Amino acid sequence: MSPARKNTRPKGKPVRAKSDERICHTVPRDISWLSFNARVLQEAADPSVSLRDRIRFLGIFSNNLDEFFRVRVAALGRMVRYGSRANMHLERSPRQILESIHHIVIEQQEAFNRIWEGIQSDLKKERIHLLTERQLDKKQREHVDRYFVEQVRQNVIPLLIENIPRLPYLREKSLYLAVVMTRRDGSVPMRYALIEVPTRVLPRFLEIPPKRSGERHLILLEDVIRHSLPRIFSFLGHDIFSAHVVKVTKDAEFDLDVDETMSYIDRIEKGIKDRRKGRAVRFVYDREIDPGLLTYLINRIGLRPKDPLIPGGRIHNFRHFIDFPNEVFRRSAQRLAPLLHPDFRGRGRVTDVILRKDVMLHLPYHSFDPIIDLLREAAMDQDVTSIHLTAYRLAPKSRIVNALINAVRNGKLVTVVLELRARFDEENNLEWKKILEEEGVRVYVGVPGLKVHAKVCLIRKKIKRGWLTYGFVGTGNLHEGTARIYVDHFLLTSRESVMKDLSRIFRALEKPEQRLQELADCRHLLCSPLRMRKVLLHAIRKEALAARKGKPAAITLKLNSLSDEVLMKSLEQAAAAGVQIRMIIRGICCLVPQQIRGGECIQSVSIVDTFLEHARVMVFHNGGEPRVWISSADWMVRNLDHRIEVAIPIEDPAIAVELTEILEIQLSDNVKARRIEGGLQNDYVRSTGKKVQSQIEICRYLEKGRR
Repeated sequence: MSPARKNTRPKGKPVRAKSDERICHTVPRDISWLSFNARVLQEAADPSVSLRDRIRFLGIFSNNLDEFFRVRVAALGRMVRYGSRANMHLERSPRQILESIHHIVIEQQEAFNRIWEGIQSDLKKERIHLLTERQLDKKQREHVDRYFVEQVRQNVIPLLIENIPRLPYLREKSLYLAVVMTRRDGSVPMRYALIEVPTRVLPRFLEIPPKRSGERHLILLEDVIRHSLPRIFSFLGHDIFSAHVVKVTKDAEFDLDVDETMSYIDRIEKGIKDRRKGRAVRFVYDREIDPGLLTYLINRIGLRPKDPLIPGGRIHNFRHFIDFPNEVFRRSAQRLAPLLHPDFRGRGRVTDVILRKDVMLHLPYHSFDPIIDLLREAAMDQDVTSIHLTAYRLAPKSRIVNALINAVRNGKLVTVVLELRARFDEENNLEWKKILEEEGVRVYVGVPGLKVHAKVCLIRKKIKRGWLTYGFVGTGNLHEGTARIYVDHFLLTSRESVMKDLSRIFRALEKPEQRLQELADCRHLLCSPLRMRKVLLHAIRKEALAARKGKPAAITLKLNSLSDEVLMKSLEQAAAAGVQIRMIIRGICCLVPQQIRGGECIQSVSIVDTFLEHARVMVFHNGGEPRVWISSADWMVRNLDHRIEVAIPIEDPAIAVELTEILEIQLSDNVKARRIEGGLQNDYVRSTGKKVQSQIEICRYLEKGRR
């Protein structure tokens, strides 16, 4: 077990905005995020998108909104309760932002309901029917009865709630049926009950026998339970039942400093348990629910009328619709098959290629397999002595972990820096910690006070002449599942300058109390929180200086989020000086080009399509000798001041050209790109001439093997 550590932070001071540097014309971070989720909803409404993917986008929208309430709305609520001292990095008061959020969410929910109604009509045209318990014929009822008895009944635990002294804690992300039971003759008192829909152990969708040949019929798990309510409550003597879906969203934050006598691991575990008891921040319910039961539940949960109480339709927890059964569609949604990178198309080892040259993988266009193969080869190579790796999120059945365990069994020293506070993956990572340590892997659990978000690996190999070191630096997680749908870049390299810095990073992470300052000593890689912001500011100001002298100056950025005040202020000043700034920002973008000095010099778009744009890339003109970087860090305060992140310069000219050409393809997108503007209308970029859907064009570009 790794020892508990003191709250360790590097001594260098991050660059922060002074009070008079605050930007006057920005969109609040949370409102900008809701604008991003509106773009997801646009995909669900787009008839040119496959029906399967439109349903999937509804699920993504719903899941995104759940996490938004758990994290951001909950944080704003705490700011309101605790006063203005918490109002950091906000352009409006938390109360004003919460009011705006409430109005926007209600409007988006109404749009969501309209889109779902349209999708249901389109499903019927495809002869796919999602039935309720009231629409079943005899054969279907018999099928549902058998399924309930064989699969569902043992997983259903009804709670009779009106007389219990304390309502049990409702699970986060769970779906509940709120039940009212009565009897026609009034001889039995009305009763209330709650049933948790067991989606943790059973699929949300059940295919049932169709009424007519050529059709596909489905029923939701909660409707299976609705159908079976007389069977569940037969002993109570009721004969009229109504049941409506409700769900509660809770504050996801937990405090790690509750007890300094506890170990760091124990505090993480306690925080996870406490999260289950977190304050409710949203209650979503079927608007047809019995009014008395609704009032009862709101009071027992501890909500107030001014809290987010969201009326909806019959179906909630659309996040499960991400996994809507693909097999029911006659024309299943086609995914672009990942390509094997041309440098790995022979029969040679990945390791041998990396020792000769740098290779850039563009996921998910390229296969993730070379990264796994690199670790597998290291595990079996008798000359490899050690593997060092950082991990933020791992797949449930991780081949990365399997490779590391095999390496230990083959006598290698394997070190994993595992971030236990990866939000919503804390329990998974605690379990991975246990598994890895049982197999002999040295596990370090991050740095208290600083999340380890860097994606890096270092492999050391003994040869006759001394040592060889090689590895990778990436923008995304080592997660085989997300590697198929997240756009990320991984640079596989053996450059000596990179390896020296990676060695410094792992020395710092293994003993942060003594060595964390070594992060500032990295000369090739940029590390936050000590050096990254400083170098980025210098690069922006250098472009601004060139522009003032009448020289070419340009910056191209691809990020998930842009909200850091210091960097936004610097970009504004650069634009005012004439620097041409082009930005591809998937999510939060607080900088509004139309409302700042020099805004005409800024082109800002967001791309939402089949794959999630997750990569971070930065290109500075640099006097005609472009500096190209990939990074794990967004331009946010949390990434630059409160996380350990890594950015790497691309030194191979061919890779740098390939990366910038991919950015150019994205900047020419006139199908899935939206303009980022102050009004947050999410207007599509449209232009005459050839249609460019960048994700399809990038796949074609890489298929040609341009390198």
